[in-house]
Amino acid sequence: MEINVKTNETHSNSDLCVKTIDSDTKVKSATPMDKKPFACNICGAEFSQNCLLSEHFLTHTKEKSYFCNICYKEFSETSILNHHYCTQTNEKLYSCDTCNKEFPCRADLNQHYCSDTNVKPYSYEVCCKEFYRKDSLKSPPLCHTNEKLYSCDVCSKEFSRKDVLNFHYQTHTNEKPYSCDVCGKEFSKKGGLNSHSLIHTKEKPYSCDLCSKVFTRKSNLIEHYRSHTNEKPYTCDVCGKEFPKKRGLNSHYLTHTNEKPYSCDVCSKEFSRKCDLNRHYRSHTNEKFHSCDVCSKEFSLKSNLNRHYRTHTNEKFCCCDICGKVFSQKGNLDRHYRSYSNEKPYSCEMCSKQFSLKSNLTEHYRTHTNEKPYSCDVCNKEFARKSTLNEHYSSHINEKPYSCEVCSKKFSRQRYLNTHIRIHTKSI
Repeated sequence: MEINVKTNETHSNSDLCVKTIDSDTKVKSATPMDKKPFACNICGAEFSQNCLLSEHFLTHTKEKSYFCNICYKEFSETSILNHHYCTQTNEKLYSCDTCNKEFPCRADLNQHYCSDTNVKPYSYEVCCKEFYRKDSLKSPPLCHTNEKLYSCDVCSKEFSRKDVLNFHYQTHTNEKPYSCDVCGKEFSKKGGLNSHSLIHTKEKPYSCDLCSKVFTRKSNLIEHYRSHTNEKPYTCDVCGKEFPKKRGLNSHYLTHTNEKPYSCDVCSKEFSRKCDLNRHYRSHTNEKFHSCDVCSKEFSLKSNLNRHYRTHTNEKFCCCDICGKVFSQKGNLDRHYRSYSNEKPYSCEMCSKQFSLKSNLTEHYRTHTNEKPYSCDVCNKEFARKSTLNEHYSSHINEKPYSCEVCSKKFSRQRYLNTHIRIHTKSI
């Protein structure tokens, strides 16, 4: 692979505070790159030179000896400083000789080149699993022997690799050593920061070869691809229900344990997932950040906007493999499947009555709490269901949208029409 390097003659080495060495005098004492005799006694990371180990050690001590002379932000490693500096100056010194895409550092170019060509030059001899990077092979393949040499001294969970233990340990300490230099958001893993950075650059390097939808992360592409193949690799060990995403399984599992660790500080309503609490909270603030560019209708959630937008495009990509009926939303397809399986995954915690739809459970639960969130703005009468409010409202405007097909008599409510139809069926 040929790497094109662009230089900026107006930018001097002194700007980055980088020391230079005489390569002729130091070449004899240099350590070969394939040998890494210097190891960190905290995380086990190995280095070819002692100076690199010393620099790495600063990430553990939180000492930041290097700073940017533009924004004065401090860093523990010169490599991170150099990468940050390129984001400040928008310098991209390295370009891909295949697609001419430019990158601020060589590591980004190498990673892009491997993902673009799908070249994985490193592999284990046991299982032949291939990797983009050599450091993925630095640990022995203990996954084959199931040997777990490292254990957490907080929860006693065991791991086969020390670096994985260190990542796990951060869940106890809530340590997040990596921060975004654009918005300041912190991450426990460097990979999480790298993925997050794509949000700011709007870069979406992964695309689906079936529908051409693009994604910032490869994991999101893999999850999306299952919507085409209907693959569901995650199974609940309680009820056997299958899910395409692991987080879907984790959320579902809480329905068995009835665990609700998140509560609203306004109304004290409890939720099993934090994202559900965040969505609920908008019902109090009435915040609507997303609007339709066709009809200007506003929504509090982007997912609701996406679903609404399909009413304009009439897009239907979810197909039932039993009857062939198509749906614009996967949730509607899942609900449709329940008409065949008679599955009722939602149950009332007060009377144990089961429902196939969560909305039906929510409406039923109000019979216990006597909650009536919908009120008529004409007479202030309150209702437990929005559909009942709509029917009641027609009594004020004298609207009768339901008509009999036999005698054309009109009614304000569907149930009135149903009762009336029996008159004709009895006479037959």
